[in-house]
Amino acid sequence: MTDVLPLIKAPESWPVPVVATLAMVALAGLDLGGAVLAKEWAEQGSVRALVVGAGTFLVLFWVYASSLRYAELAVVTMGWVVMLQVGLLLIDRWRYGVELPPGKWVAVAVVLAAQVYLVLGPNTERIPPV
Repeated sequence: MTDVLPLIKAPESWPVPVVATLAMVALAGLDLGGAVLAKEWAEQGSVRALVVGAGTFLVLFWVYASSLRYAELAVVTMGWVVMLQVGLLLIDRWRYGVELPPGKWVAVAVVLAAQVYLVLGPNTERIPPV
């Protein structure tokens, strides 16, 4: 099947943390876009939002599968989810007027710092399968 729709390939000269970070940003952006389109479909009944949103999630799956050739599943997934949550918090704040207390923004900053460590920190060696 990868002959019909080949996985995305990163240049070999790019370090894994760069590829992983780009994948996380792309995944979060696609997921965020899909979430907004889903909300539009739910609230407005827009068939266009439904079709574009479904396509967005198909592209998300393709980018996700491609990213797993370069980075660990847990790291990519955690980074994607953290970035998605921050994006949703910002959309809630700017578009829908939801105010968060300062303590919650501190928690967001701590989670982001932990994610940076997960992506850029030292890795252990993989255990070969038995």
